[in-house]
Amino acid sequence: MLNPNQPIGVFDSGIGGLTVVRALMERLPYENIVYFGDTARVPYGVKSVQTIAHFTTQIAQFLLEKDVKMLVIACNTMAAVAAQVVKDLSPVPVVDVIDAGAVSARGGKKIGVIGTPTTINSNAYARAIHEYAPDSRIHSQACALFVPLVEEGWLDHEVTRLTAQDYLKPLMAEHIDTLVLGCTHYPLLKPLLRQVVGDDVALVDSAEAMAEQVAAVLAEKKLANPGPAQPRYDFYVTDVPLRFQTIGERFLGRTLNNVHVVKW
Repeated sequence: MLNPNQPIGVFDSGIGGLTVVRALMERLPYENIVYFGDTARVPYGVKSVQTIAHFTTQIAQFLLEKDVKMLVIACNTMAAVAAQVVKDLSPVPVVDVIDAGAVSARGGKKIGVIGTPTTINSNAYARAIHEYAPDSRIHSQACALFVPLVEEGWLDHEVTRLTAQDYLKPLMAEHIDTLVLGCTHYPLLKPLLRQVVGDDVALVDSAEAMAEQVAAVLAEKKLANPGPAQPRYDFYVTDVPLRFQTIGERFLGRTLNNVHVVKW
């Protein structure tokens, strides 16, 4: 039996998923959250499907042992490759970032999707969006340089602006009306991307979309934590890399406490 006081388990291949945690904290301020970032084995994007599925299963089982009431796959690569694997093994509800983004994009007619090369090559967003909006046209663009630029903190840097203009040029040429930010690093670039695409293009922030979907599932299952107790946030990582605290706090928008290292 699940109860509302149990935490939500959120996981990612690194620290990008902290943007999802931030959106959850803002949307659901009473929820306890356990986050797992596989910082020792990031990036997942270059690994085989079998390896990604194996790592994802391992992390899901770790969080289930922490007695979570829900699993949130905050990593686009994991969601593209192994969402079904997690859903098959999990006794608790599972939501994933690609499905959440697709639901939020369904109002568009010409939809642009940006993401890492792995996510874009998997075609997972296009398939998911077509399920909800079969008549939409989808234009995808891999943006390999955005992740390192975000981690460098160059959120409003001229280099980032020029890079964004270059990446988005083909999408703008297709007159897109919606742009899906298909990577958990990209919400931090939202102000800059807004300037590049203008006010007429709807931006789908996958972190915000995820928080809305989690809220809806919790309400439906009557598992929302009513509060008013102060929530607990725990962060598990497999390594503490250089500048982890700095980058993590930029993503989270607040101090990063209760960090535990898991040695596998």
